[in-house]
Amino acid sequence: MKHRILIIFLVAIAASFSNFSNAQDVKVKPVKSKTTPKPADKPASDLKTDVQGKPQIVPVTDLKISTWSAPAGELTFPELPYKYDQLEPVIDQLTVEIHYDRHHRAYYDNFKKAIAKSEFESMSILDIFTKIASAPVAIRNNGGGFYNHVLYWENLSAKGGGEPTGELADLIKKHFGGFNEFVEKFNDAAKSRFGSGWAWLSVDPSNGELFISSTANQDNPLMGTSERKGIPILALDVWEHAYYLKYQNKRADYISGFWKIVNWPVVEKRFKQVKINK
Repeated sequence: MKHRILIIFLVAIAASFSNFSNAQDVKVKPVKSKTTPKPADKPASDLKTDVQGKPQIVPVTDLKISTWSAPAGELTFPELPYKYDQLEPVIDQLTVEIHYDRHHRAYYDNFKKAIAKSEFESMSILDIFTKIASAPVAIRNNGGGFYNHVLYWENLSAKGGGEPTGELADLIKKHFGGFNEFVEKFNDAAKSRFGSGWAWLSVDPSNGELFISSTANQDNPLMGTSERKGIPILALDVWEHAYYLKYQNKRADYISGFWKIVNWPVVEKRFKQVKINK
Protein backbone atom coordinates (compact mmCIF):
# COMPACT_ATOMS: atom_id res chain seq x y z
CA MET A 1 0.00 0.00 0.00
CA LYS A 2 2.80 2.37 0.98
CA HIS A 3 4.59 1.55 -2.28
CA ARG A 4 1.47 2.36 -4.34
CA ILE A 5 1.09 5.75 -2.61
CA LEU A 6 4.78 6.54 -3.24
CA ILE A 7 4.50 5.67 -6.96
CA ILE A 8 1.37 7.84 -7.38
CA PHE A 9 3.14 10.74 -5.65
CA LEU A 10 6.19 10.47 -7.93
CA VAL A 11 4.02 10.32 -11.06
CA ALA A 12 2.20 13.49 -9.97
CA ILE A 13 5.46 15.35 -9.45
CA ALA A 14 6.75 14.25 -12.87
CA ALA A 15 3.57 15.44 -14.52
CA SER A 16 3.84 18.85 -12.89
CA PHE A 17 7.43 19.26 -14.11
CA SER A 18 6.35 18.28 -17.61
CA ASN A 19 3.61 20.94 -17.62
CA PHE A 20 6.06 23.56 -16.34
CA SER A 21 8.56 22.70 -19.07
CA ASN A 22 5.88 22.92 -21.74
CA ALA A 23 4.81 26.30 -20.39
CA GLN A 24 8.34 27.64 -20.80
CA ASP A 25 8.33 26.62 -24.47
CA VAL A 26 5.27 28.71 -25.27
CA LYS A 27 6.29 31.77 -27.33
CA VAL A 28 4.05 34.77 -27.34
CA LYS A 29 3.89 36.43 -30.73
CA PRO A 30 4.39 40.22 -30.58
CA VAL A 31 1.32 42.26 -31.39
CA LYS A 32 1.79 44.18 -34.60
CA SER A 33 0.91 47.83 -34.49
CA LYS A 34 -2.08 48.79 -36.62
CA THR A 35 -0.66 52.26 -37.08
CA THR A 36 0.67 52.77 -40.58
CA PRO A 37 3.88 54.83 -40.60
CA LYS A 38 3.82 58.06 -42.56
CA PRO A 39 5.67 57.97 -45.88
CA ALA A 40 8.23 60.45 -44.57
CA ASP A 41 9.23 57.94 -41.86
CA LYS A 42 10.55 55.59 -44.53
CA PRO A 43 13.24 55.96 -47.18
CA ALA A 44 11.90 56.88 -50.59
CA SER A 45 13.03 53.54 -52.02
CA ASP A 46 10.46 51.77 -49.78
CA LEU A 47 7.53 53.95 -50.75
CA LYS A 48 4.60 52.77 -52.84
CA THR A 49 3.25 54.80 -55.70
CA ASP A 50 -0.06 55.80 -57.24
CA VAL A 51 -2.11 55.69 -54.04
CA GLN A 52 -5.87 55.72 -54.61
CA GLY A 53 -5.95 58.27 -57.36
CA LYS A 54 -3.65 60.74 -55.62
CA PRO A 55 -0.61 62.10 -57.50
CA GLN A 56 1.96 59.38 -57.97
CA ILE A 57 4.94 59.73 -55.66
CA VAL A 58 8.38 58.88 -56.97
CA PRO A 59 11.88 59.33 -55.52
CA VAL A 60 13.37 62.73 -56.31
CA THR A 61 16.48 61.11 -57.78
CA ASP A 62 14.34 59.51 -60.53
CA LEU A 63 13.52 62.92 -61.97
CA LYS A 64 15.77 63.51 -64.95
CA ILE A 65 15.82 66.25 -67.55
CA SER A 66 13.60 64.10 -69.77
CA THR A 67 10.96 64.08 -67.04
CA TRP A 68 10.71 67.85 -67.22
CA SER A 69 10.08 67.53 -70.95
CA ALA A 70 6.81 65.70 -70.29
CA PRO A 71 3.49 67.62 -70.34
CA ALA A 72 3.22 69.67 -67.17
CA GLY A 73 -0.18 68.16 -66.45
CA GLU A 74 1.49 64.76 -66.05
CA LEU A 75 4.15 65.83 -63.57
CA THR A 76 4.08 64.01 -60.22
CA PHE A 77 5.02 65.12 -56.73
CA PRO A 78 8.35 63.56 -55.68
CA GLU A 79 9.04 62.03 -52.30
CA LEU A 80 12.09 62.99 -50.27
CA PRO A 81 15.06 60.63 -50.69
CA TYR A 82 15.69 60.73 -46.92
CA LYS A 83 13.84 61.00 -43.61
CA TYR A 84 12.87 64.36 -42.17
CA ASP A 85 15.55 64.22 -39.48
CA GLN A 86 18.47 63.06 -41.62
CA LEU A 87 19.72 66.55 -42.47
CA GLU A 88 20.27 67.43 -38.83
CA PRO A 89 22.05 69.24 -37.32
CA VAL A 90 22.32 71.52 -40.38
CA ILE A 91 18.56 71.60 -41.03
CA ASP A 92 16.24 70.49 -38.25
CA GLN A 93 13.52 67.88 -38.66
CA LEU A 94 10.56 70.23 -38.16
CA THR A 95 11.84 72.68 -40.77
CA VAL A 96 12.27 69.91 -43.35
CA GLU A 97 8.80 68.55 -42.60
CA ILE A 98 7.03 71.91 -42.85
CA HIS A 99 9.11 73.08 -45.80
CA TYR A 100 8.55 69.91 -47.83
CA ASP A 101 5.08 68.75 -46.84
CA ARG A 102 3.41 72.17 -46.69
CA HIS A 103 5.31 74.72 -48.75
CA HIS A 104 6.60 72.49 -51.54
CA ARG A 105 3.43 70.44 -51.77
CA ALA A 106 1.36 73.63 -51.93
CA TYR A 107 3.43 74.90 -54.87
CA TYR A 108 2.83 71.64 -56.71
CA ASP A 109 -0.92 71.54 -55.98
CA ASN A 110 -1.41 75.20 -56.93
CA PHE A 111 0.65 74.82 -60.10
CA LYS A 112 -1.50 71.90 -61.25
CA LYS A 113 -4.64 73.95 -60.53
CA ALA A 114 -3.26 76.98 -62.36
CA ILE A 115 -2.52 75.05 -65.57
CA ALA A 116 -5.64 72.86 -65.51
CA LYS A 117 -7.68 73.05 -68.74
CA SER A 118 -5.31 75.61 -70.24
CA GLU A 119 -2.75 75.51 -73.04
CA PHE A 120 -0.02 75.21 -70.41
CA GLU A 121 -1.26 71.82 -69.26
CA SER A 122 0.08 70.13 -72.40
CA MET A 123 3.33 72.11 -72.45
CA SER A 124 6.47 70.96 -70.66
CA ILE A 125 7.46 72.97 -67.62
CA LEU A 126 10.69 73.86 -69.45
CA ASP A 127 8.68 75.36 -72.33
CA ILE A 128 6.47 77.17 -69.85
CA PHE A 129 9.54 78.72 -68.24
CA THR A 130 10.79 80.08 -71.56
CA LYS A 131 7.44 81.83 -72.09
CA ILE A 132 6.89 82.73 -68.45
CA ALA A 133 6.52 86.46 -69.17
CA SER A 134 3.18 85.76 -70.85
CA ALA A 135 2.00 83.24 -68.25
CA PRO A 136 -0.30 84.08 -65.33
CA VAL A 137 1.47 84.99 -62.08
CA ALA A 138 0.09 81.86 -60.40
CA ILE A 139 1.88 79.67 -62.94
CA ARG A 140 5.13 81.61 -62.62
CA ASN A 141 5.20 81.51 -58.82
CA ASN A 142 3.92 77.98 -58.28
CA GLY A 143 5.63 76.37 -61.27
CA GLY A 144 8.91 77.88 -60.17
CA GLY A 145 8.29 76.92 -56.56
CA PHE A 146 7.59 73.32 -57.52
CA TYR A 147 10.58 72.94 -59.84
CA ASN A 148 13.07 74.84 -57.66
CA HIS A 149 12.30 72.77 -54.58
CA VAL A 150 12.76 69.49 -56.43
CA LEU A 151 16.32 70.54 -57.25
CA TYR A 152 16.88 71.82 -53.72
CA TRP A 153 15.86 68.59 -51.95
CA GLU A 154 17.82 66.49 -54.41
CA ASN A 155 20.87 68.70 -53.73
CA LEU A 156 20.99 67.59 -50.10
CA SER A 157 22.21 64.44 -48.41
CA ALA A 158 22.98 63.27 -44.88
CA LYS A 159 26.27 62.02 -46.33
CA GLY A 160 26.93 65.19 -48.31
CA GLY A 161 29.66 67.76 -48.11
CA GLY A 162 33.19 67.76 -49.41
CA GLU A 163 33.99 68.95 -52.92
CA PRO A 164 32.97 68.00 -56.46
CA THR A 165 35.23 65.85 -58.60
CA GLY A 166 36.11 65.32 -62.23
CA GLU A 167 35.18 67.75 -64.97
CA LEU A 168 32.87 69.79 -62.74
CA ALA A 169 35.71 70.40 -60.27
CA ASP A 170 38.00 71.41 -63.13
CA LEU A 171 35.46 73.90 -64.50
CA ILE A 172 34.84 75.39 -61.06
CA LYS A 173 38.57 76.01 -60.77
CA LYS A 174 38.67 77.44 -64.29
CA HIS A 175 35.72 79.81 -63.90
CA PHE A 176 36.04 80.83 -60.25
CA GLY A 177 39.71 80.29 -59.39
CA GLY A 178 39.15 77.33 -57.07
CA PHE A 179 36.55 75.65 -54.89
CA ASN A 180 36.95 78.04 -51.93
CA GLU A 181 36.62 81.04 -54.23
CA PHE A 182 33.50 79.49 -55.76
CA VAL A 183 31.92 78.94 -52.33
CA GLU A 184 32.66 82.53 -51.34
CA LYS A 185 31.05 83.94 -54.50
CA PHE A 186 28.04 81.63 -54.19
CA ASN A 187 27.60 82.64 -50.54
CA ASP A 188 27.72 86.31 -51.50
CA ALA A 189 24.95 85.76 -54.06
CA ALA A 190 22.82 83.96 -51.44
CA LYS A 191 23.42 86.48 -48.66
CA SER A 192 22.91 89.55 -50.84
CA ARG A 193 19.55 88.39 -52.28
CA PHE A 194 17.16 90.96 -50.83
CA GLY A 195 14.06 89.37 -49.36
CA SER A 196 13.08 85.90 -50.54
CA GLY A 197 14.74 84.04 -53.38
CA TRP A 198 17.37 81.58 -54.53
CA ALA A 199 21.08 81.26 -55.30
CA TRP A 200 22.17 79.14 -58.27
CA LEU A 201 25.09 77.48 -59.96
CA SER A 202 24.13 77.06 -63.60
CA VAL A 203 25.57 76.01 -66.94
CA ASP A 204 25.34 78.24 -69.99
CA PRO A 205 24.38 75.69 -72.70
CA SER A 206 25.70 77.96 -75.45
CA ASN A 207 29.33 77.56 -74.34
CA GLY A 208 29.43 75.29 -71.26
CA GLU A 209 30.42 78.11 -68.93
CA LEU A 210 29.49 77.86 -65.26
CA PHE A 211 27.98 80.95 -63.63
CA ILE A 212 26.51 82.00 -60.29
CA SER A 213 23.31 84.01 -60.02
CA SER A 214 20.41 84.72 -57.71
CA THR A 215 16.72 85.16 -58.44
CA ALA A 216 13.83 86.66 -56.54
CA ASN A 217 10.81 84.77 -55.22
CA GLN A 218 10.42 81.46 -57.13
CA ASP A 219 12.14 82.51 -60.36
CA ASN A 220 15.03 80.48 -61.76
CA PRO A 221 17.64 80.72 -64.56
CA LEU A 222 15.46 78.70 -66.96
CA MET A 223 12.86 81.46 -67.10
CA GLY A 224 12.79 83.84 -70.01
CA THR A 225 12.76 86.75 -67.56
CA SER A 226 16.14 85.87 -66.01
CA GLU A 227 19.03 88.30 -66.42
CA ARG A 228 21.24 85.40 -67.48
CA LYS A 229 19.67 82.18 -68.68
CA GLY A 230 21.13 78.75 -68.06
CA ILE A 231 20.47 75.27 -66.77
CA PRO A 232 20.67 75.14 -62.96
CA ILE A 233 22.64 72.32 -61.37
CA LEU A 234 22.85 73.58 -57.77
CA ALA A 235 20.09 75.45 -55.93
CA LEU A 236 19.97 77.07 -52.50
CA ASP A 237 16.64 78.25 -51.09
CA VAL A 238 17.07 81.45 -49.07
CA TRP A 239 13.41 82.01 -48.25
CA GLU A 240 13.01 82.39 -44.50
CA HIS A 241 10.82 79.29 -44.29
CA ALA A 242 13.91 77.26 -45.29
CA TYR A 243 15.90 78.15 -42.17
CA TYR A 244 14.07 80.45 -39.72
CA LEU A 245 13.08 77.88 -37.06
CA LYS A 246 16.72 77.01 -36.40
CA TYR A 247 18.67 80.07 -37.51
CA GLN A 248 16.13 82.90 -37.08
CA ASN A 249 17.59 85.91 -38.91
CA LYS A 250 21.08 84.39 -39.26
CA ARG A 251 20.89 83.54 -42.95
CA ALA A 252 24.68 83.47 -43.22
CA ASP A 253 24.90 80.59 -40.71
CA TYR A 254 22.35 78.59 -42.69
CA ILE A 255 24.29 79.22 -45.91
CA SER A 256 27.53 78.15 -44.24
CA GLY A 257 25.95 74.90 -43.03
CA PHE A 258 24.56 74.16 -46.50
CA TRP A 259 27.98 73.06 -47.77
CA LYS A 260 28.10 70.26 -45.19
CA ILE A 261 25.14 68.50 -46.81
CA VAL A 262 25.54 69.25 -50.54
CA ASN A 263 25.02 66.07 -52.57
CA TRP A 264 27.83 66.56 -55.09
CA PRO A 265 27.26 63.28 -56.99
CA VAL A 266 23.74 64.51 -57.87
CA VAL A 267 25.06 67.94 -58.90
CA GLU A 268 27.69 66.25 -61.07
CA LYS A 269 25.01 64.04 -62.59
CA ARG A 270 22.95 67.11 -63.54
CA PHE A 271 26.04 68.74 -65.01
CA LYS A 272 26.72 65.70 -67.23
CA GLN A 273 23.13 65.79 -68.52
CA VAL A 274 23.51 69.30 -69.91
CA LYS A 275 23.93 69.38 -73.66
CA ILE A 276 26.34 72.07 -74.77
CA ASN A 277 25.45 73.76 -78.07
CA LYS A 278 28.82 74.36 -79.68
